[in-house]
Amino acid sequence: MFWTRAILAVLGAQFLSAIADNALLFGALAVLKSDHYAAWTVPLLQEFFVAAYIVLAPFAGPFSDALPKGRVMLICNGIKCIGTAGMVLGVNPFLAYGLVGLGAAGYSPAKYGILTELVTPTQLVKANSWMESSTIAAILIGAVAGGTLADWNVHGTLVLVVACYGAAAAATLLIPRGTGERTLASLSLLSLSRGFIAACRRLWRVPDARFSVIGTSLFWGGASTMRFLLVAWVPVALGITTNRMPAYLTGMVAVGIVVGALLAARFITVERADRAMPAGLLIGLALCLLAGTGSLGVAFALMLVLGACGGFYVVPLNALLQRRGHETVGAGTAIALQNLGDNAFMLVMTGLYTIAAHAGVGVRGTAMVFGLGLSAAIGVLWWRRARMG
Repeated sequence: MFWTRAILAVLGAQFLSAIADNALLFGALAVLKSDHYAAWTVPLLQEFFVAAYIVLAPFAGPFSDALPKGRVMLICNGIKCIGTAGMVLGVNPFLAYGLVGLGAAGYSPAKYGILTELVTPTQLVKANSWMESSTIAAILIGAVAGGTLADWNVHGTLVLVVACYGAAAAATLLIPRGTGERTLASLSLLSLSRGFIAACRRLWRVPDARFSVIGTSLFWGGASTMRFLLVAWVPVALGITTNRMPAYLTGMVAVGIVVGALLAARFITVERADRAMPAGLLIGLALCLLAGTGSLGVAFALMLVLGACGGFYVVPLNALLQRRGHETVGAGTAIALQNLGDNAFMLVMTGLYTIAAHAGVGVRGTAMVFGLGLSAAIGVLWWRRARMG
């Protein structure tokens, strides 16, 4: 049976936490705008956030595998709640957002890793599809709500985010306690780091795992950069300066990802995850088309297509990594390695965009080059996969 209390609790907690994550982003962007930070500093929010994933990568996975994952989700939602409350109280927004990133870094291996404990291997793509669908539905609600509410009252928006994180933490209490997947041999930071490096080497030697990590890293690095490209692109291409419109376009991407994720669950299996690669190529091409348009209707349509391709592409790759990780080093450790790759790519891609924005490079040209580069990188990955047979 797929629909157990545990699955419903995990999906509910993730839904609430993801709503808060995405509403917080637009609330934080509104804080920067109201405090008159320079426009080029906006992508730095993401740099502070993803740095936490990179720093905590050696520790998040082992702790997620050693402790009951439901309790890990509870603790990490609490950390997110504290970081957002700090922003409400006037803490530097970059530092506060970085603290939220610490909570997110620990949360991610637990929320995905727990799926391997709750469903059978044949249900794993389905579980990932529902996880992504609930997450993307939350992105839609959180982005639209965050962007809209931030135009009315920035601090009120942040208070609602705190409440949402609290509700997500409460939902995790309904997850059966369970046990750790693997024993934590030592609490030494040096020992944990060495163990994580050894686990990464072992997992990297598995072709499916290597393929999945590179593929999802390209996707999430691209998605992170595209979010900030949208914030800069909307006023240039559409002449709209509110917080709402980038949020609405982000929401349309979310709708598309839900569609793509459900289609992936229907047509793609873990064993043939490479069949999702053509959709990955279309992501960058859709972004190139967006760069050249000035029509709001066309922009919404392209965002829907882009999201559908993204959902169809990334869900099978996630399931493939969880499967191979569970078989080798532990699902939580595998997801932590994935997070390290995803966020390293985010850090690099967003950093390059920050440099381009600071140098005054036009957002249309930046989006065009970025889209072509993303499609080319995914194409090379697909070609190498095909050569391996």
